[in-house]
Parts: sequence; structure tokens; C-alpha cells
Amino acid sequence: MAIRLASNKQSAFQFQINGNYLLRICSGNVFHEKLTRQIVADSLIIIPTYNEKENIEKIIRKIFSLEKGFHILVIDDSSPDGTADIVKKLIPEFSKRLFLEIRKGKLGLGTAYIYGFKWALKRDYQYIFEMDADFSHNPVDLIKLYDTCAKDGYDLAIGSRYIHGVNVINWPMGRVLMSYYASAYVRFITRMKVRDTTAGFKCYRREVLEAINLDKIKFTGYAFQIEMKYITWKLGFKIKEISIIFTDRTHGDSKMTKGIFKEAIFGVIELRMRNIFKPVRKFEGSNI
Repeated sequence: MAIRLASNKQSAFQFQINGNYLLRICSGNVFHEKLTRQIVADSLIIIPTYNEKENIEKIIRKIFSLEKGFHILVIDDSSPDGTADIVKKLIPEFSKRLFLEIRKGKLGLGTAYIYGFKWALKRDYQYIFEMDADFSHNPVDLIKLYDTCAKDGYDLAIGSRYIHGVNVINWPMGRVLMSYYASAYVRFITRMKVRDTTAGFKCYRREVLEAINLDKIKFTGYAFQIEMKYITWKLGFKIKEISIIFTDRTHGDSKMTKGIFKEAIFGVIELRMRNIFKPVRKFEGSNI
């Protein structure tokens, strides 16, 4: 079926073909055709940014080139390098698929994701993703995470570095060992059956985020990633780790600090003790 989209000197007709759209534009006697992806999507990818001008356009274009249709929400903490300005210029090209929220100041990874989760829950997204902007997470793996939840029935899919040994590229040995044994430490303290406890490449079913009181999430750095997995696990949701290859960034600077690492180490003990005295329960309120 053809739908007329415009008139005057130029006419545009839209035809649906296999879930996508063929846009035919008539200007005078000349026809131009463009196959575009369906605007409606059940999945939102949240990408927090701070000084990611070298990466942000590339990651956005790569995601939108995938066979599955995704929407992207960039949450920028007022990057002084102009990251948000780059996203703004792309919004007209990816209308109704690319969104931008700008926060005042560098407020932390955890609060950015909480902001994004609430933004997603106000809309009709069924699958909500966490993803870095620096290509350490391969966009192609988004499909595997999605299929794990949408087709295989899991509630949380985690892109894991540590299922089959250590799948990390371009990390110095010291950082590899620190990350690997940090995850082992978290498993020992929490008894959580997740190998990559600090992983930040994830897909949540909507129902998981609705069951967690997002306003009560305490941590903001890597401990945030541990806290969200721990609560998801304690609530009885089904978790599946998918093997990925993590590639360290080649552009921009790492956001890891000693404070973030310290929060993760001591935060794990706090999580465990908190659950002993006040066990995790399903949130019955609203995060919207």
C-alpha cells in the first residue's frame, strides 16, 4: 500500500516492504527511491557520553546500519568537546530514532543509566540496552543480546568477557588481572552466578526495570553495574551471559578512576550486608 507523504512541486510516496519502507520521491519527472528502516522499534539503546566526539557519530551510524531496527538515546553530561552538538546534527537524518538528553555537569555513569531507564519506561520499549560509545562493545553483538531476551526468554542478557577464558583486546595485563579477579571477588562475596559482574553491555526486559526501585539504586560507577545485576538476580529473574570480545577504546580517554574502583570494592560488601538485614523485594510502585 502506498501512503502519500507530501505534495506541492515534490511528491513522496511510502511503500512497506518486509517491515521496512521504500520511500519514492518524485521531483518533476524524476523519481528517487530510498529504502529506510521501519521507525517503530521495541528496543532502546542507552549511550551515556562525556567527551566522545571521536566515537559518537561512528557508533550511531553503525547501530543504524544493523538489520534489526533500534532506537538510540544519548545522554550527554555537557561534554566540553562538543559531543552533544554532533548528535544534534544527526537527529534530522535519523528522525524519531535518535534522541538526545543533555544533563548539567558530569553526574556519573549510574545516574545516566537511571535517567535513561526512566525515559524508556515512559515509552513503549520492551528491551532496554546499556552500551558504551567507544566501540569497546561491538554493535553487531546487540543482535545476540536481543535474541537472548526476545527469542530465548531470558530477562537480562549480559555481554560477558569471561565465559571462555578472557576475551579482551588491547588491555594491559595489569588491568586484565584487576578486572578478572574483581569479578571473582564479587562472586565470592555475593554468591551471584555471573562471571562478568562489572560488564556494562546488557539488555534488560522491561519487566526487570519495572520491578526495581530505580530511585534506591545507590552506586554510580562500576558498582552500579554490580548492584543492578545483584538485584536482578535476587529478584529471581533469568540471567544469561553471552560471550563477546571486548576491545579497549582507540579514541578518547577512559573514565575509570581510583574512586570508581574503590566504590566497587567496598560497595560489594555493603550490597551483601544490606540484603542480609533488608532482603531485596520486588518494587510495587512506579518508576515513571
